[in-house]
Amino acid sequence: MTTFSPRHLLTASALAVTVGLGFAAAQDAQPEISPEASQQAQEAANKNEPLSAPQETGRVMPDTFADLVQQVAPAVVNITTTAVVAQPTGGEGGPAFPEGSPFSDLFRDFGFPGPGPQGPGGPRMPQRSNALGSGFVISADGFIVTNNHVIDGADEIEVEFYSGETLPATVVGTDPNTDVALLKVDAPDALPFVEFGDSDNARVGDWVLALGNPLGQGFSASSGIVSARNRELSGTYDDYLQTDAAINRGNSGGPLFNLEGEVIGVNTAILSPNGGSIGIGFSMASNVVSSVVDQLREYGETRRGWLGVKIQDVTPDMAEALGLAAESGAMVTDVPEGPAREAGMRAGDVITSFAGAPVEDTRSLVRRVAEAPAGEPVEVVVQRQEGPVTLSVTLGRRETAEGAESRSDQQGGPARQDMLGMSLTVLTPQMVQEMDLPSGTTGLLVQEVDPASDAAEKGLAPGDIITEAGQQPVASIADLTARIDEAREAGRKSVLVLVRRDGEPRFVALPVGQP
Repeated sequence: MTTFSPRHLLTASALAVTVGLGFAAAQDAQPEISPEASQQAQEAANKNEPLSAPQETGRVMPDTFADLVQQVAPAVVNITTTAVVAQPTGGEGGPAFPEGSPFSDLFRDFGFPGPGPQGPGGPRMPQRSNALGSGFVISADGFIVTNNHVIDGADEIEVEFYSGETLPATVVGTDPNTDVALLKVDAPDALPFVEFGDSDNARVGDWVLALGNPLGQGFSASSGIVSARNRELSGTYDDYLQTDAAINRGNSGGPLFNLEGEVIGVNTAILSPNGGSIGIGFSMASNVVSSVVDQLREYGETRRGWLGVKIQDVTPDMAEALGLAAESGAMVTDVPEGPAREAGMRAGDVITSFAGAPVEDTRSLVRRVAEAPAGEPVEVVVQRQEGPVTLSVTLGRRETAEGAESRSDQQGGPARQDMLGMSLTVLTPQMVQEMDLPSGTTGLLVQEVDPASDAAEKGLAPGDIITEAGQQPVASIADLTARIDEAREAGRKSVLVLVRRDGEPRFVALPVGQP
C-alpha cells in the first residue's frame, strides 16, 4: 500500500497538520440527547459499563447515525485551555492607530501589535490565550483522552461535558511521538465513557462517525468512511486511519467511532490547502493510542521496547542477492552495543519474525518493538545464509537509549581502482585517523562514482565506505573481487554490499553483470 511521506504531506500545504487552536470560546451548542438516553448513559456509568451502539444485524448502510450519536455523545467532551503568552515589545514602524479604531481591532485579530498603554514601541503586558479542542472519556472515574497538541503549554485545562457541566482537568501524561495526552477530572458522580475498538479490524469503506468541537461551534457530528489505512505522516510510530468524515480545527483529540460505538481512532490532522476540511482527515489508530494510554495511566510516561539495531527494508534486488524467497523482513545494517548484540544478532541478518508474528517491513517492526514491554525476553527469528536462526532478546527501554549513538565524519582519500562504476581505494590507518573513524576501521573508500553507473543509481557517493560484501568483511580490492566472483558463480545478478556514510550503515545490492 502506498503511504504518504512526511515530506509529501507537509509540502502539500503549510496548513497540512491543523490543530484545535485559536478560538476564544465555543458556541453554546449541545447535542440534543433525549432524557432516556441520558439516563441510560448514567446507568451504564454507575455500572462501570462502556457506552455502545444499538446492535443491528444484516445492514450494510445505516438509515441514520442518530441512534449512535445519542448513545455515545455523553462521553465526548470539549476541552478549553488557557495559557499566558508573552507579548513582544512593539517596534518602530509598526501599525499605530487610535485605541478603539476598527483598524486597531483588525490588526490585533491578525496578530499585529496595536497601541498599548505604553504607546507604540513600548513594553506590552503578557496576555492570556485560549484554545479549544475535543476529547472523550474512557473510564467512569474520569480519565480523558485528547491530543497532546491540544493541551501542550496550557496553564489551565477545563473539560466541558455534553450536559454543560465544566470541570478542571490535570495532565496525567503525554506522548508527543503519537500526539496523545491523558487527562483526569474529579467528578462527583460516575462518568459515561466509551471503549477502544480494534483498529486493525477497520476496513477501507467502513462507515465511521466523528464527534467533536469543530471551529469552536460546540458539539458536532460528521460521518464518512475509512478512506485508507496505515497512513504515515511524520512520526516513527504513526499508524493513521484516513477518513473523509469532516474534521476541522477544534476536532483535534475527538473520537472516531465505528458503527458499534467503539473508538477506532483519535482525530488528529487534516491535509488541506486552506485550513478547512477537504475530505482528507487522519485519525491515530486506536491500537496505537490504547497502548500509549495504558502506559500513561500506569506510569505517567511511555516505556517503549528497544531492540538496539539499525534496519532498512528488503528490496527485490537485495532479496535476490541474499537468495530470499520473499521481499519481506527488516535488514539489520548495524548492531551497536545493546540488547540485540548481547543476544547474538549481527549486521546482515534479516529479521523475519518478532514475538511469533512475521515481520513485513521496517515500519511494522519498529511499532511492534515499541509496543513490546521493556525488560522482558522476546523471540526474534533472523534469516542468515546458513538458514533461519532464533534469538532470545531481552528488550531495553527506548526512552533511556535515545540519543546515545555517536556519529563520525568521513571524507575521501587518494589512490584508486575502478570497479562496479566506482573508483575505490583501501582505507589506511592514516586515512582512518584523518577521517576521525573508529580505530581499526577497515574497508574500501569510494572516491568517485560514474554518474551513469548502477552504483550512482543506487545512491552511492564519494566518501562512502564499503565494509562488507556478500555478508563478509572487505579489507582489500581482492576481497571485493572474490565476493563478486562468488555471486556470479552462484548465478546471482547482484552482490550485497554494506556501505557506511557519516557513521550510518545501509545495505545496497549492486549488479555484478558478467566478467
